[in-house]
Amino acid sequence: MAKPRVFVSSTYYDLKHIRASLDLFVDSLGFESVLSEKGDIAYAPDIPLDESCYREVSNADIFVIIIGGRYGSEASAEKTENNKTFFDRYDSITKKEFEESSAKDLPTYILIENSVYSEYETYQKNKNNKDIVYAHVDSVNIFELIEEILLKPKNNPIKRFEKFSDIEEWLRDQWAGLFKDFLGRVSDQQQISTLSAQVHELGRISNTLKTYMESVMRQVSPEASVKLIEEEDRKLTKERQKSRIEENALYSVLVRNSEKTDEEMEGIYDEFVKIVSAARNNLEIMEKMKSKNIPEEVALRFGGLMYSRAAHGDINEIRDILGVPEIDWVSSPKRI
Repeated sequence: MAKPRVFVSSTYYDLKHIRASLDLFVDSLGFESVLSEKGDIAYAPDIPLDESCYREVSNADIFVIIIGGRYGSEASAEKTENNKTFFDRYDSITKKEFEESSAKDLPTYILIENSVYSEYETYQKNKNNKDIVYAHVDSVNIFELIEEILLKPKNNPIKRFEKFSDIEEWLRDQWAGLFKDFLGRVSDQQQISTLSAQVHELGRISNTLKTYMESVMRQVSPEASVKLIEEEDRKLTKERQKSRIEENALYSVLVRNSEKTDEEMEGIYDEFVKIVSAARNNLEIMEKMKSKNIPEEVALRFGGLMYSRAAHGDINEIRDILGVPEIDWVSSPKRI
């Protein structure tokens, strides 16, 4: 019988006892744990070792990431010098595993050591101060990873822990809730199928009425009808684009918890679309987001996301909706 596969991602030496306990806990539930030290990852001889890990993430059903005081080894795709300072920015294998999980939209559970999260809160108040010495982390990238996780609009539940019993209790409750939600979805499936059929039928009726009305208008007033039909088609296309863009993960993060009026939100949307569709790369978008028509809090959120590959994908998804070509990802020599 197939078992749910739980991929456990973290640095090893500082968290090996937590990983071992989590392995036993996952197996006790009848699930299959996937940990590199158990030999659960099949390494391909023709690709770097970490690439095999990312591939294994995509084959998992659940993803658990544990964030402690060590950031971890640099991903093979961007290997540079070995001697990293505290403030050097780079992507670790653990971070890349998390990004692979996000790209696959796996149910994800984030565990952060309490001392590390406390220092993250200190870092938030002292981002530009490089004179502070942090006692519990070895790289500023840990704080950047936590910030990226918190900025995600969904699938980013966080549990701060001091001992393994905190983790066990939380995951047991979370996975029980996940199973209950699954049962609820199954029972609702028939209703959803019926509703979907009704919506499809309404769509067909709407298209039939549209065709009928256009035909009548062409008969009554041929010249005026062409202009009116074209204008209404443009409006309909714009509304469809807006509906899809408002569902985009990046856009929803940017405008989340906004207290703007509907009219103000329309202005923000129009300016955002104008910037994204006209820019040549991500850094140009970031610069133009400082426009007077974009609220400061929205521009700041965008700046915080600009070095996320997920944000790059979201930008190109929006450009595809707008019918413009994708943009390349440009790395800044100095990340903000």
